[in-house]
Amino acid sequence: MGKIAYIFPGQGAQKAGMGKDFYENSRAAREMFDRAGELLGLDMKALCFEENDRLDITEYTQAAMVTTSLAMTAEMEERGLPRPDVTAGLSLGEYCAMAAAGVMAPLDAVRAVRRRGILMQEAVPAGQGAMSAVLAMKAEAVEQAISSIEGVQIANYNCPGQLVISGRTAAVEEAEEALRAAGAKRVVRLNVSGPFHSLLLKEAGEKLYEELQSIPVMEHEIPYVANVTAQYVYGTEEVRGLLRQQVYSPVKWQQSVEAMIAGGVDTFVEIGPGKTLSSFIRKISRDVKVFNVEKWEDLDRAWNQ
Repeated sequence: MGKIAYIFPGQGAQKAGMGKDFYENSRAAREMFDRAGELLGLDMKALCFEENDRLDITEYTQAAMVTTSLAMTAEMEERGLPRPDVTAGLSLGEYCAMAAAGVMAPLDAVRAVRRRGILMQEAVPAGQGAMSAVLAMKAEAVEQAISSIEGVQIANYNCPGQLVISGRTAAVEEAEEALRAAGAKRVVRLNVSGPFHSLLLKEAGEKLYEELQSIPVMEHEIPYVANVTAQYVYGTEEVRGLLRQQVYSPVKWQQSVEAMIAGGVDTFVEIGPGKTLSSFIRKISRDVKVFNVEKWEDLDRAWNQ
């Protein structure tokens, strides 16, 4: 019998109304939203459920996304849906993966990403950093095309034919031209508030590492896959160091999915807003099953299947 992986989306998947149906129908989800809001001193319901300007601001986005995904996970656990054999998350989603695996308590994960979001928001002044998606170009070709441009690097290995670059705005602009000249089908500037997963955020990563010392990291039976290494993490010693590096290092999502498939995973359950990770996985492998839990009715569908 194949194995199940729970996977969690990152920043960019957020949208007004996310998780509202879970709040209205689930005691476990409602408790997660309420306790996270009390912990952070935020009106989490207004932030997640209503149209507002703060949801797309990094320091609020990260806490809102993690709270929503973990509220959904809490209801899945309440229903007795099968526990995962491994977990993983894209960037911010790695904190949800760790909570679902038992590495961090859910509220500690929320507390950690609130600080992470603030530190990342403050790291680079507005306009000085940028990110762009590179489509229909092999990773090796992207690496070669930008290798001589200082101040830009690959930020995400999402799936075959889709990577993201990040860095100083001028360097990203230069890289965009170099990539188009080298044969990229499309290079699309992303609407983000900072150059995430680039060395410009190294100081933020170091500050986060210091703050993570106050976050308990627990022994866990379920492994998770780290973005930085694309390898299974079973112990606790390396967790904080990996999270420090994750802030300014490439997210190896394609490699992480490939590692899980090689480890026997044949079913992926994406938990949280959107279907971005599911679309990536379908481009990585057509031999696995992918389910989404984004809306309340998705739970019945997942249970039946």
